[in-house]
Amino acid sequence: MTATPRPADDTLPPLDPADWEAFRALAHRMVDDSIDFLRDVRERPAWQPMPIEVRDRILHEPLPRSAQGDASSYADFLHLVRPYPNGNIHPRAWGWVMGPGTPQSAMADFLASVLNPNVGGFEQAPKYVEQVVVRWLAEAMGFPAGAGGILVSGGTLANVLGLAVARRRRAGFDARTTGGHGAGEPRLTLYASTEVHGWLAKACDFLGLGTEAFRRVPVGDDFRVDVDAMAQMIAADRAAGHHPYCIIGTAGTVQTGATDDLEALADLALRERCWFHVDGAFGAMAALSPETSPIVRGMARADSIAFDLHKWGYLPFGVAAVLTRADADLVDTFSMQAAYLARESRGVAGGETIYFASRGIELTRRFSALKVWMMLKASGLDLLGAHIARNVRQAAYLDALVQAAPDLESLAPTPLNIVNFRYAPAGVAAERLDAVNQEILLQLQERGIAVPSGTTIHGRYAIRVAITNHRSTAADFDALIDGVRTIGAALTSPSS
Repeated sequence: MTATPRPADDTLPPLDPADWEAFRALAHRMVDDSIDFLRDVRERPAWQPMPIEVRDRILHEPLPRSAQGDASSYADFLHLVRPYPNGNIHPRAWGWVMGPGTPQSAMADFLASVLNPNVGGFEQAPKYVEQVVVRWLAEAMGFPAGAGGILVSGGTLANVLGLAVARRRRAGFDARTTGGHGAGEPRLTLYASTEVHGWLAKACDFLGLGTEAFRRVPVGDDFRVDVDAMAQMIAADRAAGHHPYCIIGTAGTVQTGATDDLEALADLALRERCWFHVDGAFGAMAALSPETSPIVRGMARADSIAFDLHKWGYLPFGVAAVLTRADADLVDTFSMQAAYLARESRGVAGGETIYFASRGIELTRRFSALKVWMMLKASGLDLLGAHIARNVRQAAYLDALVQAAPDLESLAPTPLNIVNFRYAPAGVAAERLDAVNQEILLQLQERGIAVPSGTTIHGRYAIRVAITNHRSTAADFDALIDGVRTIGAALTSPSS
């Protein structure tokens, strides 16, 4: 037999460290630096602009062909990247609905990356960790035993999966085979408020339903969906020969924090034989505290719920969940087994039948469940719920500060954790106020005082404060109000 020559590349430099002890020292330094960075977060500005020369150095660096080394690349991170994030780890970061993370969950992400498992299936502990996390989340949301679920990267994907399950269960034809409408089938229609997040229009496009399938239902003065108007639209669509199949309720709208009447929507879905899906991106987490759970009463009656854990669950990006009342709802919608993924009776491809790749559209899945598992075990659900309830009280406190200030104006109700207001002193022309408040917002950010965001409420520019931050204290909201009023007074003084 002719000997097979060995490859000649066994002497390539390794991608593992050539000097493990030197790498250990650098890794310890990375951990120590990171802990210091988080410990001292309050001592830094809430945000700072990136110098043009730093941005240009990042953007115009040529493709690295030769090795720079671990220590050098880490030095570049410290100089070019770490000083210039969007700031959502800071106690005064309230601009968008983004959690600040925790040091413990950051370490869990590190541990998950060290293991680096594909949690699509296989006989491995990470799969069972996700299985128990899904069970815990279903229990926390009031879903029955036997509920299904899967962790994904964010709320948009979680909601899209929920909508796909709804189509599978309520379309009246085999959408997996025939596509979005089916040969000769009526148009599928679904219903949500005009305040629903932009994921829904994208989902209708992505799933082949078409954006015209989305019936935009008006809201009342409290920004909650008009349930009677939704019922009338469903009746009109049925009369026109369409097929209403899904009703979507929102727990915590992204603009004002309003939560639809989920009990009434559950009743309507039952009467109309529609799937009831709840977009609980951040508001679903109100279920975790007895103080706030009445806000989302009726959510447990949903057929499916989607929510982010990296928003009001305070975890690092990106991890979200979609839950269905029965595990079979997900499996029947997404299972499609390839021959090369056949399960065995033993070995790595053996074990119990849970297979997460058959419950979503991703085959390769990172170990996001570990940070959820470790956080819940380390801190407990009750403490998490207490922080959520405190954020709601902080929103009420901020709203009270606004109401008490003669030069500030509330622009929307504060039913949950989002406050919309503006600087509006007497004697300043109404047509000037939008520009003044936009400049206040930008100066708050650029001076590093705080990071709220801007939106438009009833045609008026609002400073929007979305509180999903476990590091915030009452003093931070005092500082925000002081900053708004100080900057606003300077902008509107006669000499300005």
